[in-house]
Order: sequence, then C-alpha cells, then structure tokens
Amino acid sequence: SAPCCRPGAAGARPGWSTGGQMPEYTVLGVLSVLGVVLAERFWWRTGVFTESRYWWTLGIVAFFQSLVDGWLTKLSAPIVLYADGHFLGVRAPFDIPVEDFLFGFSMVTLTICLWRRQEQTHPASEERA
Repeated sequence: SAPCCRPGAAGARPGWSTGGQMPEYTVLGVLSVLGVVLAERFWWRTGVFTESRYWWTLGIVAFFQSLVDGWLTKLSAPIVLYADGHFLGVRAPFDIPVEDFLFGFSMVTLTICLWRRQEQTHPASEERA
C-alpha cells in the first residue's frame, strides 16, 4: 500500500495535511449531506425529517454501521485504510472516521426520500398490491 495509506507511516499526518485545504473525503461527505437535505427540503418534500420512524431508522442504521464500520476501520488491525490527508483524522467510536457517518446519513436518507417520492408520484394501485 502507498505510504500515505499505512497507519503510522513516516510522513503521514492526520487531519488537514493537504496544505491547509479541507480534505476531499470531508468535503464530499458534507456536500452529500447538504445535497440530500436541500433536495428533501426544497424539491422532494416527502416530510421524512418530521417523522419519528425516520429518526428511529437512522438510529438503528447508525448502531449497525458502528459495529461493522468499527470492525473494518479499527486501527489495531484495519481492513479498510484511509489516506491521512484525505479526511479530518477524527475517529469515533471504534476508530470510525466521522465522515463515514455523513455518507451513511446521506445514503440512507436519499434512499428513503426517493422511495417515498416514488410512492407519492406513483401510488400503487389495489390491483398490484
């Protein structure tokens, strides 16, 4: 693996080691959240953010994401490696880069919103049910 991708590699620096620029994984994670939230708020308008079952769903997903992602990214024996200069370097819990939770939120929310939008625009007829 490349030197920047090995934990503790010489010259590897956690955090904003890209010359003062925000790491791209962080930027993309934040943009994914903003994109999904704005699309839901101003375009799809499914109302999922006002429903408790949505927030319960996110909690359940975050719990299992923590277990699996924690196992994959644990610093003691990582399976998935992150180049230090491409993310903030903040890991919690179980050594999970916080950006992974941003992408998890975006993917789950996007899926639920598109599913709900599909139901709103193309309701299932009783014949198909």
